[in-house]
Amino acid sequence: MGRYRKKPYPKNSDIEKAIIQVLSSFPLLSPDDFPQKVRIQLKEKGFYSGLVTNKRVWRLYENLVRKGKIFDILMVVKGYGADL
Repeated sequence: MGRYRKKPYPKNSDIEKAIIQVLSSFPLLSPDDFPQKVRIQLKEKGFYSGLVTNKRVWRLYENLVRKGKIFDILMVVKGYGADL
């Protein structure tokens, strides 16, 4: 019998990649469903997503928008997207 190996915790860069993947796969996703889809994406990639909070997902999403790496598709960041 092999020992059960723990799944790794996702780093911020892993969550950012999952955010980009979710936004490209589901462009019409509602902001309410967004954090859960990101957690599902991380779980599919083999990460332990139990400690990934909504606040962490939204903070990383906002950072990606402010750095110009993604467009504010969900229109939730003030000063970007439809707020202009």
